[in-house]
Amino acid sequence: ILADLQTIENALPKLEKDLRGKKIEPAYMDAVKQAKEILEAGETIDKAAREGRFDKDSVYDLHLMSAKPFIYVFNVDDSELQNQDLKTKLAASVAPAPAIFLNAQFEADLTELDEDDAREMLADAGLEESGLDQLARVGYDTLGLSTFLTAGEKEVRAWQIHKGYTAPQAAGVIHTDFEKGFIKADIVSYDDFVAAEGSMTKIKEEGKLRQEGRDYVMQDGDIVEFKFNVSK
Repeated sequence: ILADLQTIENALPKLEKDLRGKKIEPAYMDAVKQAKEILEAGETIDKAAREGRFDKDSVYDLHLMSAKPFIYVFNVDDSELQNQDLKTKLAASVAPAPAIFLNAQFEADLTELDEDDAREMLADAGLEESGLDQLARVGYDTLGLSTFLTAGEKEVRAWQIHKGYTAPQAAGVIHTDFEKGFIKADIVSYDDFVAAEGSMTKIKEEGKLRQEGRDYVMQDGDIVEFKFNVSK
């Protein structure tokens, strides 16, 4: 926050000169001053934007650090990890940014175990996932990213896309020809795939394999086979 305030203070003399010379719009100067007021109140630009009180894109060219998405990670002991009232209070103090609670020593111990033992240790602690897994998941969500998968005889691969991508846009991540010649996408959700124990025969019998067109918005965990045709 202090660094961002200094950035704005340093920029203001030139901005005021540019405003007098009509090189910038008054609305831009108003946005800069509003950003300054937010920071002076001890808030981040990202918080104000999440709450709908400020358009952080309006001061994008200032590259303010506090305009970037925040995730707050609390390192707590075992008793605090089970204290829901404490976690609720701490989460509220940083809202609307997401909050993650983990015990660093517990996480370090988990990394020393194999998958089965780690799962048992999590269950004994009453946890469904590790703090590091939670951090990765929340980080992905905060950055507006999702994953789809493709599976062939030789390779299963995960592809990273932005949330809101349509099926043709997702196909274009693999190869531009896939997007240009997109016809349709055969899709099964990850949960349905796991429930069918990976059997495509069972998936088809249960009607879980869907054919989606150009307007389909990709969902996290979609397993996809793209159909396309590119004319020479």
